[in-house]
Amino acid sequence: MEAIPKIFKEMPRRERFSIAPLGEYYMDLLTIDSTINARSKAIQANSLLCAKLQEREQRIRARVEYLAKKRGIETSELWIQILKGDFEDIKPEEIKDMEEMDDDELEQ
Repeated sequence: MEAIPKIFKEMPRRERFSIAPLGEYYMDLLTIDSTINARSKAIQANSLLCAKLQEREQRIRARVEYLAKKRGIETSELWIQILKGDFEDIKPEEIKDMEEMDDDELEQ
């Protein structure tokens, strides 16, 4: 018997994560909000988180732009570093080194 070829590429599983407990008041609000919207708490929490991220997107992008400029790299490069888990805080002595490099570049 011949195997049936796979036509569709298998979608990668999305990573699930858990959050810290909401506390009694916010859990009550989520329970009520999800009930009146005829959704599960998980679906409603997902929806609320996505809405909040959309609301904050421009501020997030501005912060990434600031941090990229501070490091002397393109915003897109820092964006990728963060997504890959390669982002690290700059130590105070590294900022001084960067200032010295900028001064040297200005003199040339």
